[in-house]
Amino acid sequence: MLTRTRAPEEAPSEVKTGLGSVVLRGVSKTFAAPRRGVEPVTAVRDLSLAAGPGEIVAVVGPSGCGKTTLLELVCGLTSPDAGVVEAAPAALMAQRDLLLPWRSAVDNAALALDVAGVQRAVAREQAGALLADFGLSGFERARPAELSGGMRQRVAFARTLLSGRTVLCLDEPFAALDALTRQEMQDWLAGALVAQPRTVVLVTHDVEEAIVLADRVLVMSPRPGRVVASLDVAAARPRDRTDPALVALRQRALRELRA
Repeated sequence: MLTRTRAPEEAPSEVKTGLGSVVLRGVSKTFAAPRRGVEPVTAVRDLSLAAGPGEIVAVVGPSGCGKTTLLELVCGLTSPDAGVVEAAPAALMAQRDLLLPWRSAVDNAALALDVAGVQRAVAREQAGALLADFGLSGFERARPAELSGGMRQRVAFARTLLSGRTVLCLDEPFAALDALTRQEMQDWLAGALVAQPRTVVLVTHDVEEAIVLADRVLVMSPRPGRVVASLDVAAARPRDRTDPALVALRQRALRELRA
């Protein structure tokens, strides 16, 4: 496996047609003080990065460095004070699955289609087919409380895919899971993104997760956040976590974080 450091704004050479891209150039965002006597918070400053069509880019960095703000900028949930954000329509999958407890798995997955005005029977058919692809056949009528953490995350991911957006912003999607389930879900997500390609910006505190899933790992500085390193992951999928090259790349990313 070969790795190299690349300028954050350099576009990838290999792209998948039909998918969107994400580009941030010199972006800064400051949030007003929540109350008197508290200074405004600059979440990111002069932040630049790019994710080409079909590329999976993972973002790691210390707590409070602006990773969630980055996703909100990409999704259009907040606007930059300076700089440029160019992104195809994006869907955000938050750390919590946010499933509605009174809706079944299939109805939760179909929520984006319901909001878009798709006929209920059609929406449920599409959602049910995707849940079957995700190994949830037989659980379509189950309520969230009847599902395991990993199953709930699969339903949440199905809902995100059914939004029809070509860019997915994943904010610590497996942080609430136990270590074993988290590894299982990482492997599952890697396969799901092969079957359902999207451009992905993944925020995670887990460097190993970033290396297992991503084509490229971006390291952010402490707040105000900016990209300080970009590491390519050229290993073939599925990836072996014990691969010495991947272990070495993990150590390199950790060194960048400590620096």
